[in-house]
Amino acid sequence: MNRTDRLYALVEELRAVAPRPRSARWLAGRFEVSVRTIERDISALQQSGTPIYAEPGRTGGYCLDKAYTLPPVNLTPGEAVAMALALKHLEGTPFRAEAGSALRKLVAAMHRDDAAAAQELAARVHILSPASPPPMPRKIADALDAGRVLRIGYADREGAVTQREIEPVAYVGKPTHWYLVAWCRLRDQIRVFRTDRITAVTVTAEVPTFRRLRREDLDIPYGDVEQLSLAG
Repeated sequence: MNRTDRLYALVEELRAVAPRPRSARWLAGRFEVSVRTIERDISALQQSGTPIYAEPGRTGGYCLDKAYTLPPVNLTPGEAVAMALALKHLEGTPFRAEAGSALRKLVAAMHRDDAAAAQELAARVHILSPASPPPMPRKIADALDAGRVLRIGYADREGAVTQREIEPVAYVGKPTHWYLVAWCRLRDQIRVFRTDRITAVTVTAEVPTFRRLRREDLDIPYGDVEQLSLAG
């Protein structure tokens, strides 16, 4: 579990038992981290305005103000199932792990009756599983977030492997494959790497200079490239 998900889960855990406290040791065991990590996480939440306070004493711990709630997600059951169906198609993409986490957060934030209706509706939807891209290695899926130079082994069509240092810039997805667009230091230019041909990955400590992807860098002869938008 990454830190962002753990912070969210900490708030949910404290909210579920409020006004009773949870000790730092109990929370550390629950999230499989050190007590010091929990203390840093709680401090970060407090600094962001989350109303968590410490209750002293042998049975004390951290408490969340019972009045604190997350804003409800006012989705209809049909909208929730539509999102679940859309997220299902992220299998094999750089965001497949985040898709499952997002769906769980979505359902947890819905009104109880709507969530139950959504579960019932989802149980009536069946999918004949289509072919999907091969699973992407986690280090490749995290390449853009990590913002580091990668050292990779890359196999060409004949299987010959070359060692390269690359600066990740973008992803390009097709129904059958995902590609990592990167500045290749071996070729000294932007290159596109099919992720299932990346045979080995090492994340270096080097942070490359930011490179903006130009439209001509995505002049792909067999199809138009559409940029993802969160505007729907």
